[in-house]
Amino acid sequence: MNMWPFPKRKKNEVKAKKGYYMAAKDQIDEREIEILASKVRWALQHSVNKEIIFLCIGSDRSTGDSLGPLVGTMLKKEKIPYPIYGTLEEPVHALNLEKVLKEIYKTHSDPLVFGIDACLGDEHQIGFILFKEEPFIPGNALNKALPQVGDLHLRAIVNYLDPLSPAQSLNNTRLYTVINLAKAITKVITKTLSIERISLT
Repeated sequence: MNMWPFPKRKKNEVKAKKGYYMAAKDQIDEREIEILASKVRWALQHSVNKEIIFLCIGSDRSTGDSLGPLVGTMLKKEKIPYPIYGTLEEPVHALNLEKVLKEIYKTHSDPLVFGIDACLGDEHQIGFILFKEEPFIPGNALNKALPQVGDLHLRAIVNYLDPLSPAQSLNNTRLYTVINLAKAITKVITKTLSIERISLT
């Protein structure tokens, strides 16, 4: 769980330091999904010698923090041909993240870790999905001391950040919002991997 890392903008998608974001609120815009999928695909194409690993971080015990496990479960159902860590059945969260990271780097040769997580932002930013080609630190908004994760990542703003009680922001998050964002991220990833003309392996 992180805070929104980009400056305020009005456009749905903005390039800033190899970063992009799109709106995915009540309805999923297929055009926006296609654009973001192309950005993700471009990043993966430049890592063809690495083994792609999806690491979906979060806990099913908190509505706002359940985005990662929801995406992991949805990707499992889509049967994508890459290892997935973090599902509703076996979530990856603050208590086991370091253990799972060690397992990933021990099990997989030269992995490219694709992180997926929820984050908090301003109220008008709820429903945005962002993509960056860099690691991130889970739990930053909650001041948790967790290791840096991933080589690139997708995160979704599930609720606004209450600086006095960020944990309460997570607990008060609408499940409807989280499920919509999880579906949108799953669409972006499956769209990225379904382009038969592009080989990611």
